[in-house]
Amino acid sequence: MRLPTGAPARAAIFDLDGTLLDTLQDIASAMDHALQAHGLAPRSLDEYRQFIGEGVRNLVRRAVGAAGGVGELEAEVMAVYRHRYEEVMAVSTRPYPGVGALLDELRARGVAVGVLSNKPDDATRALVERFFPGQVAVARGERPSAPRKPDPASALELARALGAEPPCCLFVGDTRVDMETATRAEMFAVGVLWGLRGRDELEASGARALVSSPEEILQLLDGGT
Repeated sequence: MRLPTGAPARAAIFDLDGTLLDTLQDIASAMDHALQAHGLAPRSLDEYRQFIGEGVRNLVRRAVGAAGGVGELEAEVMAVYRHRYEEVMAVSTRPYPGVGALLDELRARGVAVGVLSNKPDDATRALVERFFPGQVAVARGERPSAPRKPDPASALELARALGAEPPCCLFVGDTRVDMETATRAEMFAVGVLWGLRGRDELEASGARALVSSPEEILQLLDGGT
């Protein structure tokens, strides 16, 4: 399999929230619980679509700010949120249709699969192990030792762990942050249209291809022959 650039496809790195897993409802539920515990109003799912993607601190800051809370509350809200999310992270969360089959097919064709998320590392690993056992070679989330996406450092580290040079990596995600990460890491950026953001954001932030279903990722690689 080859990328549309002609480079051999050695690895595919995926974002998690909004790309492999539909986590929106469980994130919203946990955050609403944390907000209400501090006398703040819950937020809408459409708001959470915009809040998610740049790490838990930004998620909390945006939710607290939208609810009219002050910055001093953020640490307390975060503590409640993280505890609650551990309890509910798999209540409504499910893989998007076709994702499991895509991962299996990539592995069968010799393409190593990795996950890189701005979700905390422990939650990232737990969800990957629960929903994609044996399908993902390396999964990494936000860690104190590494900068968050869109800094390319973690993407490059993950590519090395997968045994692939950056130009031979597909980077798949659903937000501006993912497309910018791919571009900075010199990987092939693919934006998915079933996630948290839309076509305009993905195109404006560097997507080199857009797909409407997981199957289209295989078609993209097959087209590169």
